Amino acid sequence: MIETGILDEDERLELLEGVIVSMSPQKGRHAWPIEYLTRLLVRALGDAYGIRVQLPLTLGRRSEAEPDLAVVPAGPRTNRGHPRTALLVIEVADDSLRKDRTVKGALYARHRIPEYWIVNVEAETVAVFTEPQPRSGAYRRLRTVAKRGTLVSQTLPHISVPVRALFS
Repeated sequence: MIETGILDEDERLELLEGVIVSMSPQKGRHAWPIEYLTRLLVRALGDAYGIRVQLPLTLGRRSEAEPDLAVVPAGPRTNRGHPRTALLVIEVADDSLRKDRTVKGALYARHRIPEYWIVNVEAETVAVFTEPQPRSGAYRRLRTVAKRGTLVSQTLPHISVPVRALFS
């Protein structure tokens, strides 16, 4: 579509369940948690996993989601395509909160992403979704970690995040 001029190569778009969806512009409050979590994940995980920042995950034939962060299994990378799974996906939500909860949450559950975080910049909380149910496209468990709390990943238990740091 870019080659034919239907879409501009600079447009911020992603493919979700066969639908081209516009991505919200990034605001300052959106950028800081991504920067902080990227540094934390790279330091904590080293080369044991791949840390992808705003890069596609190919989920089935009809979706190329671009989460803010994804922790993917380690392994050789080639130019043959994007990872098809992740251990942890993180979305930082301000204007995108509804889409992140519904469309993306269902997509990640259907594709068995074991842990999904939504960093809610307005409420200054993190919603943690675990135990994906692929048939229903939902997660069985949801817990919300408040600003005063510490977030510990269920999938990667050595990852610990003081939630306050995401909003400082």
